[in-house]
Amino acid sequence: MAAPSRRGSHSQPFDLDTAPELDDDGRAARTGNLWTCVAHIITGVIGAGVLALSWSVAQLGWVAGPVAMLCFAGVTYVSAVLLSHCYRSPVVAAAGAGSDDPSSGKMRRNYTYMDAVRALLGRKHVYVCGTLQYLYLYGIGVAYTITTATCLGAIKKSNCYHAHGRGAARCGSGTGEQHMFMLLFGAAQLVLSFIPNFHSMAWLSAVAAAMSFTYATIGLGLGLAKTVGDGAVKGGVAGVPVATAAQKTWLVAQAVGDIAFAYPYTIVLLEIQDTLRSSPPEGETMRRGNVVAVLATTFFYLCVGCFGYAAFGNAAPGNLLTGFGFYEPYWLVDFANACIILHILGGYQMYSQQIFTVVDRWFAARFPESAFVNKTYAVRFVPGLPRYGLNLQRLCFRTAYVATTTALAVVFPYFNEVLGLLGALTFWPLVIYLPVQMYCVQRRVRAWTPTWVALQAFNVVCFAVGTFAFVGCVEGVVKKRLG
Repeated sequence: MAAPSRRGSHSQPFDLDTAPELDDDGRAARTGNLWTCVAHIITGVIGAGVLALSWSVAQLGWVAGPVAMLCFAGVTYVSAVLLSHCYRSPVVAAAGAGSDDPSSGKMRRNYTYMDAVRALLGRKHVYVCGTLQYLYLYGIGVAYTITTATCLGAIKKSNCYHAHGRGAARCGSGTGEQHMFMLLFGAAQLVLSFIPNFHSMAWLSAVAAAMSFTYATIGLGLGLAKTVGDGAVKGGVAGVPVATAAQKTWLVAQAVGDIAFAYPYTIVLLEIQDTLRSSPPEGETMRRGNVVAVLATTFFYLCVGCFGYAAFGNAAPGNLLTGFGFYEPYWLVDFANACIILHILGGYQMYSQQIFTVVDRWFAARFPESAFVNKTYAVRFVPGLPRYGLNLQRLCFRTAYVATTTALAVVFPYFNEVLGLLGALTFWPLVIYLPVQMYCVQRRVRAWTPTWVALQAFNVVCFAVGTFAFVGCVEGVVKKRLG
């Protein structure tokens, strides 16, 4: 509502022509539509996971690979539809779940995934959800550290091969060089972690989106060009042949985990829905957006995964742009890897700052009188630049956070296995179980009705798939570490 005119008395009516339009919750009117919804979803989905899809198709083969991606697309869509119904929930449902705000008949908006869990399922589920969500965010930091080191090594080797010939002995790299790249990335993230409001800079999301589309499209284009240039489609129905059935089983499980990592966008779905205007109803717009976004993403993923497998067959690299299936044009490979690095530099902070914010608030609430937690010291690090507000608690926690993600990446530098582990860890609880449970509470689905039976069957099948992928990825990490 606009402020009163300065020339009139305080009792003068407000100027309604200049008053900001508000939604039913008192916030500024939302303006999102179908196409902004689709753009946000695709931006949230397409990322580093797309680079492992050709390897996943190679493990599964020409039949099971595309079928697996289509199945995950269907699962993602169903999960998204279930969750989109939970954006608005009755306040009475929150009261039944342990809230102390019991009002009858009113509907409340759930702005985030955690808000919906709290409103519909109660505090215990919030603890489980929060633990898994923050563990996932932390794991992303480890995965991004591994990916950056691999990309830096790929750029170095690509330029060396261009200068000295493919396979030149001097172009080899060892674990020491990879560790050095990880430490450099960790040092960069340590600096970025202390930039005030870094996570809220408007350009960060735009740059990340542009970079992810760029490197994914380059990977697709290079795979297509190689397939056309070779004049043959490589690969087989059964995928990569291995010595034993047990080895094949574990590789299939890891491939399933990688696909599970690439698809879902459950954690950010309600935040996207919260940007949509209420006419037409945001739930209707969200459901249409889910259809368009899942179809577009699936088409893109099938192209990347299948063209990569067609180009390299059973030799498809674990990371499409760093496995050195492509050598020329070397500058394009370098540019694609540079795009990955730029995406990850900002992406690491976008995920990590969520943890930093929660930890800062917890310390401030737990130790309100502590100078270590609450006092800020004005420090000038560089002459001529403004003083920086240094907080000791933030200094210690954020340094430890970056150090531990870097250390874990050094100890477990396995791109496909780590991505698969993260995807499998969160797939069932966050993508399937909680949305199903919230939908049942929201819609008051009775036990043993056809809808309830169908949802529980969906729940059980996805639990089995997630467990299979998780065990396979753990086996892969342990085997590589011990081997």
